[in-house]
Amino acid sequence: MRNVWIIASREFKLYFVSPLAYVVAGVMFLILGLIFYINIGQAIAFGGGAAAADGRIVIGALVWILLFATPAITMRLLADEYRMGTVELLLTSPVRDWELVVGKWLGSFLYMILLLGLTWIYPLIIHCLTSPGIDQGILVSVYVGLLAMVAALLALGVLVSSFFKNAVAAFFATLGIVLVLWVIGGLAGLSTEGSTWVSYLSFVDHFGDNFYRGVLDLADLVYYVSVTAFALFMAGQVVESRRWR
Repeated sequence: MRNVWIIASREFKLYFVSPLAYVVAGVMFLILGLIFYINIGQAIAFGGGAAAADGRIVIGALVWILLFATPAITMRLLADEYRMGTVELLLTSPVRDWELVVGKWLGSFLYMILLLGLTWIYPLIIHCLTSPGIDQGILVSVYVGLLAMVAALLALGVLVSSFFKNAVAAFFATLGIVLVLWVIGGLAGLSTEGSTWVSYLSFVDHFGDNFYRGVLDLADLVYYVSVTAFALFMAGQVVESRRWR
């Protein structure tokens, strides 16, 4: 675990010197800030206090932003190591394949935890502006769901990045896979056969059906944890296969 933490801390620090990471964070908070400002302004102008008191006022937009942000955050993790040839140095050092993969994922996850933590300022502002405040239980459920979903999205990004030497190619491949998993729930209604299994694969349904409504369902957590574990395991297998080439 020491190697995992060393790799994770290195990756986490690299985000603070990466222009791309600042662009992702800047765009995220610019969009969320505008949505927050518009909604609060309309609530004040038209007396929509009940709507403004919902702590999830920017969460819908945040979920869609994460769809594009997570591939951007993960696209270089292993692809750049292959491109620069530094992966050979890592694989010949006393670092196991799974430690490299998990360390890369953990570094990106810590960075996204930081960004998600900063977005909490919006519901906190609403809580201070309204009486008796917002329902903190729903808010906790929403952020637990966001963390679980982001962990799975990042793991998929690491897996896709392990196949490419080009970070841009890794970005679009990850985005394509995530989009399929994002919209697959809508396909369940087109066919009755296997619709339950198709719906179960949907990323957004597991978040929107329960977490977003304030319900912590173990089945949804198991889904995201399973996707995360499977993606990281497969990424480890890909890295191991490159060791013997």
